[in-house]
Amino acid sequence: MRTSLITLSILAASASASYVLEDDYSSDVFADMFDFFTGNDPTNGYVNYISYDQATSAGLYKADNGSVYMGVDATNVATGRGRDSVRISTKKVYNHGLVILDLAHMPAGACGSWPAFWMLGPNWPTNGEIDIIEGVNSQSANTMTLHTNAGCSITNTGAFSGSMVTDNCDVNAPDQAANAGCSIDTQDNLSFGSGFNANGGGVYATEWTSEAISMWFFPRNSIPSDIANGQPDPSNWGLPKGQFTGGCDIDEHVKDQQLVFDVTFCGDWAGSVWSTDSTCSPLGSTCQAYVQNNPSAFQDTYWLINGLKVYTDNGAASAQTMTPTTLAGVATTSITTSQATTPISVAGFPATTTATTFVTLGSSPSSSTTEIETEAAATSTPIQTPSATRFVTVTAINTPPSAADPTVITAAAAQTSTWSSSSGPWTTASFDNGSWENWAGGNGNGNGNGGRFGGRGGAGGRGR
Repeated sequence: MRTSLITLSILAASASASYVLEDDYSSDVFADMFDFFTGNDPTNGYVNYISYDQATSAGLYKADNGSVYMGVDATNVATGRGRDSVRISTKKVYNHGLVILDLAHMPAGACGSWPAFWMLGPNWPTNGEIDIIEGVNSQSANTMTLHTNAGCSITNTGAFSGSMVTDNCDVNAPDQAANAGCSIDTQDNLSFGSGFNANGGGVYATEWTSEAISMWFFPRNSIPSDIANGQPDPSNWGLPKGQFTGGCDIDEHVKDQQLVFDVTFCGDWAGSVWSTDSTCSPLGSTCQAYVQNNPSAFQDTYWLINGLKVYTDNGAASAQTMTPTTLAGVATTSITTSQATTPISVAGFPATTTATTFVTLGSSPSSSTTEIETEAAATSTPIQTPSATRFVTVTAINTPPSAADPTVITAAAAQTSTWSSSSGPWTTASFDNGSWENWAGGNGNGNGNGGRFGGRGGAGGRGR
């Protein structure tokens, strides 16, 4: 069949997974989808992790107005194991995917604190740990880290905007500090601490594939519209803040990850650098002494979560595979067309149909390209979209057009828009340790295995 090209719209895009929503950790089901850890902190923090019932009773956990609040005790002098706090981990484990966290506020910037949002596999460090948001004491920008066993390192490919601090992800790497892992810092003061909170928070997005683990941060006024619309497309987001790839088999070293939120105090990182922090060290002789005796310092130490969603790659869509196709000025290649077609009408021509195709271009098409030759192949086997993909909309007509028929090539501009900030009910001015009257709820206690410096809640990793 010989067809003439009426409209050719090329939307330049890098090859990327097509993501569909797998889990929505919305506020009404959030607590049911997590376990509350109540064991001793394996990172040796001065912290008393409490159960769901204890947390709701004390006002340290609550869900309302579409948001989830998790805080720490900011009223009492600490005793026993340490300051009351919450550590939770998802009941579900993940292998690959896209994790999108919208935060209105994070518990960062208080001396002695060590908050983190991270991912953890069983039998640490064999199955890895991914630290997405992490920092201690007066730190003002985010640190991203991957912890594994031996045999995993990363390369500074130039494909991320952060600064690589260490490149060996092995927690026992001989030429790095114990449990440093491979680490990337960002200098963006809106990504962490008081700068993040003053700007209304933002969105962290983490894409985990067999090739790389990539992390983006978007301030509140720069969140991509595809995230807000529930159709995230990392190919539109530009350089990530950090990317972990290189000399590492990701699938071998990172498996079965749970999502974890926590706030601990002092311990193996915040405590060990206390004396070198010029802001915090004058406040107390030791990290523990300061945390124990200054509860009001932690009124701003809380998570306020607008949304947490996990997306999964839905693979290639069911498609027909066409035989090699020749376009003028373009290398021979193949076309994958979706089975769905839409009848349209074009002025001066009979009714036609359109079909979206995926074309690998060996070189740029010439401006005079007006014809394509195709030969249909009857197969519905799904295929993987190749790299260097171009999305092409083709309108075909079964009668030859006149010589005056136009050829149109257009490129779609990237779009961004803001994601409206949640009008959460909690502010520093009315904090009062977050307690609410007549708040009821119930959930079983849960224990999880954890990470950092030999573990966050079991045998586990996570740290510096």
